[in-house]
Amino acid sequence: MVLVTGGTGYIGSHVAVELLNAGYQVLIIDDLSNSSPLVLDRIERICGKRPGFIKCNVADTDPLRKVFSDHPIDSVIHLAGLKSAPESVSEPVKYYSNNLNATLCLLKAMSEYGCRKLVFSSSATVYGVSGAPPFSEDSPTSCTNPYGWSKLMSERIITDACTADPSLKAVLLRYFNPVGSHESGLIGEDPAGVPLNLFPYICQVAVGRLEKLHVNGNDYPTEDGTGVRDYIHVTDLAAGHLKALNYLSNHDGVRVFNLGTGKGCSVLQMISAFEQATGITIPYEISPRRPGDVPSCWADVTRAERELGWKASRDINDMCRDGWNWQSKNPMGYRQ
Repeated sequence: MVLVTGGTGYIGSHVAVELLNAGYQVLIIDDLSNSSPLVLDRIERICGKRPGFIKCNVADTDPLRKVFSDHPIDSVIHLAGLKSAPESVSEPVKYYSNNLNATLCLLKAMSEYGCRKLVFSSSATVYGVSGAPPFSEDSPTSCTNPYGWSKLMSERIITDACTADPSLKAVLLRYFNPVGSHESGLIGEDPAGVPLNLFPYICQVAVGRLEKLHVNGNDYPTEDGTGVRDYIHVTDLAAGHLKALNYLSNHDGVRVFNLGTGKGCSVLQMISAFEQATGITIPYEISPRRPGDVPSCWADVTRAERELGWKASRDINDMCRDGWNWQSKNPMGYRQ
């Protein structure tokens, strides 16, 4: 059985779908602080089977221990955590407390109940402004916000735990920028409040929930002055977790992998791609830069291709098409 923490969230729900379709038994734990229980119904409609679910905060020790004592958990995919880089700048203690405690409590429970395989949801934010892209897994790390530091600290904690206990093994997946939705349009990204990430903001402008997009900065040292990121289709990202589980079946220790496309796309290029894929014009205005943002970030994905046998197969057009399919069918997300 695979335990997926944060499994009703945006990425977690897509990971659960991939796991179920591959024949895994899946148990989700989530406190539903940033997700909806309706996700479980949608997963069941896609897969024809329903994952197990327990409402639980990973940082709550006793409920988490009960999850492990009551279920034969063989491996864990750890996605639970707060995830907004801009918000982490204004609320750093909240981010460190939540994200680090979740990792620590999970490792304690895994150790106590003999669970030895962990896939951890990390982030490309750990590279900060340490150099010029593309970033490989061996690039220096230097975070620009508390969210990134919470991910890098969790990586360090997991690495040290695996060093101390060689029977524990882990894959650390450094996500670049997940966008899009499952092709069914049944599950997708549904941020609470005004989106803090570009793509859901674009989608909410397109569906009429927001008047216009605010482009945060057009004076970066990039081709068109706007920030450049490596956008990856969330279904490709989810598939990478299955590859990581397979890797852990045959490898010990800790290994880090980037999950991205290896290509950079600016904010204005993403707007243009969305307009071309959907036929909808996205009004926007230029706003000041956001604290903690970096000019450019995209991946070197050589290691994932070589060692995991994983490669992103969907392009920007697929991301925009599938993301709009979700948003147009669910204009208010899961709250309708």
